[in-house]
This record gives sequence, structure tokens and C-alpha cells, in this order.
Amino acid sequence: MSEKNREGKRAARDRLAEEREKQRAAEKRRRTLIVGAAVVCVLGLAAVIGVVAANSGDDSSGSTSGSAAAPKGAAGKDDLAIPVGKDSAKSTLTVWEDFRCPACKSFEDGFRSTIHELTDAGQLKAEYHTVTLIDSNMGGSGSLHAGNAAACAQDAGKFTEYHDVLYENQPKETDDTFADNGKLIDLAGKVDGLVTDSFKSCVNDGKHDGWIQKSYKAFQDAGHSGTPTVLLNGKNIMNDQTMTPAKLKQMVQDADK
Repeated sequence: MSEKNREGKRAARDRLAEEREKQRAAEKRRRTLIVGAAVVCVLGLAAVIGVVAANSGDDSSGSTSGSAAAPKGAAGKDDLAIPVGKDSAKSTLTVWEDFRCPACKSFEDGFRSTIHELTDAGQLKAEYHTVTLIDSNMGGSGSLHAGNAAACAQDAGKFTEYHDVLYENQPKETDDTFADNGKLIDLAGKVDGLVTDSFKSCVNDGKHDGWIQKSYKAFQDAGHSGTPTVLLNGKNIMNDQTMTPAKLKQMVQDADK
């Protein structure tokens, strides 16, 4: 074999080895990205229930300059819940949600009207806790900013309306649209009378950012790992794959008798 041929084959082997190394590196990066960033949604189709199964991690979704001031009317342990409905209701629905979470949107889209019906009838009290699980797992600050804006809406007595608007206009999970306070204020325009100087200041200043962070820590401390986590009178109804809005309504009405 000539020296020229040997050099040519050696160069070909070197190129092949280099290409294989690049492929291995690319595959390693892909696996790392999937493990580190992906949030797996498991949807219970019969009930339109979603659970985001993701590691909560040790991070509380980043630092914040906002105070830990609770919004007006906050209730529950350490005042970390926003209550909707009458205190006299015999049943309590505890909801841990993330405004960036698509599974939370699935739950809201499926159960919203039933929850409103039951709270309006005085049969159910809902307690909403906002967490920042998606920020923690995927990066960004949309969960935090949207949670703060919802708390600002609570200050204005318009939490329920704005809460629903945020889920009805939820961006793709990978789009950190809610990190833009201007976008959150624009969406508030869909709620009559919500956009005031006080509301805008509350949103832009991150008035309740620290409170949202405390809520997320409470979520982690309670051992929850996915959103939405929904408890009816302390029982996790997300574990019931047969749960439907009609079944939830019947359970609440039975407890109300």
C-alpha cells in the first residue's frame, strides 16, 4: 500500500472518529436537556385532569426583590391561600397551581364552571395557592410574575376573574410570556375596572413576589411534586382517574347534606 493511500485511510478514520464523538456529545446534550428541563404532563382524559410530574428541586425559582406581603384577604396556614367562596361552606377545595402549567389549564378548563357554580352556591370554598414549579424546572419568571399579578388582582377584589383570564390566555409552556409585566397588565384589561394605577404599580413592583416564593416553599415542604395538586377536604382528587366535574359536584353536594 502506498504512503498516499495509508494517509488517506488514516484521515478517513480520523474524520469518522471525530464525527462519532460529535454525535455522542450531541446525544449527551439532548439527554441532559430532556432530563433537566422537560415537564411531563399526564392527562386524565375522562376528567380533563392533568398532573405535571416534575422534580421540584431545591431552588425556589430564583431570587426576588419583592416583599413577602400577603394580598388582602389571604387565608389558610401562614396566610398563603387566596380564598374564594363562603367560609360557611362544608367542603374546601385546596388548589396548588402554576399559571404557566398546561396541565393546570386543562384542569381549569374542565372544572372551572363547576367550581364557580359550587362556590357561588355556598357549598364549596376554594383556596388557591400559586407556585413557581415551571420557572424552577424550565427557567424564566413567568410563573412568579403571573402569580404576583393574580395576588395584585386579589388586592383589587378581582382575583377570580383575573385568575380565569390568565388561564384562558396561557402561552405555550416554553414561552415565558408571563414574565412581561406589560402583557399581564394588558390581560388585566379584560377584567372590568382592574387596571388602575395601584394595580399597575403592584404588578411592576413585584409587591407579592416574596409571598409567592413562600407559597412555593410550602408546596415543597408539604411533599407535593406536581401541579395541579387538588385536595377536596384534604383528599387528593388528582389520584382518582375517574374524577369528573359531575363527580366532584356530587361529592360536594353529598357533604353539604
